[in-house]
Amino acid sequence: MNDSSSNSRWKASVSASVMCIDWLNAGQQMDSLKAAGIEMLHWDIMDGQFTPDFSMGSSIINQFRASTDMRSDYHLMVEEPSRMFDAIELSTGDTVTIHQECCRNLHRDLVALRRRGANVGVALCPATPLDVLDYIIEDVDYVLIMTVNPGYAGQPLVPQTLRKISDLKRIISNMELDVKIGVDGNVNFENIPKMISAGADVLVTGSSGLFRKNFPLDDSLDRLEVAINEGFAQK
Repeated sequence: MNDSSSNSRWKASVSASVMCIDWLNAGQQMDSLKAAGIEMLHWDIMDGQFTPDFSMGSSIINQFRASTDMRSDYHLMVEEPSRMFDAIELSTGDTVTIHQECCRNLHRDLVALRRRGANVGVALCPATPLDVLDYIIEDVDYVLIMTVNPGYAGQPLVPQTLRKISDLKRIISNMELDVKIGVDGNVNFENIPKMISAGADVLVTGSSGLFRKNFPLDDSLDRLEVAINEGFAQK
């Protein structure tokens, strides 16, 4: 996964979860994200089977994509995600992340995504142990640690996942791999410093941090920057 922290404002990569955008003001908020230097849009794709809810389809996503040059960060929370690969439009630098829990043949699906030109990621639910990565971690660009159970926005953080981030960071460092760690779930201003200090490289920000009700987006972006900097100061 390419790192948007090269932008002088952001010390960590920020992936904005479009599912949580203010739909009545989506165009304005997209402009604000771009102006702030946010370089990734996070697309939550849910099938109502692996997760209890549904989300955006490819037609909606492609309309957004046509209006911006921000990179796409696809998160497929679907059973047997390979059946959806042909519906995904990819551009240079885009990432597709699939769940270990959903794939009968995870390696085959990752190879298929790589051949399509995507950066490839694996997502793990809170209770999924890190040892499922033992024979696959060298083949990925990105591991997404779910810090809540996938399905609905606004859930509380599962506290054990902070230790999971630290454990994964140690594994990656010991193996001398160039693999980024993402976090998704209750990525708010209180939790972000703990996530960053534990080893997170990419923050998937949604309703609890970026797109907050009755809170201007520009103010959220400013507070997000402060929280990230606080996390780096704690390392």
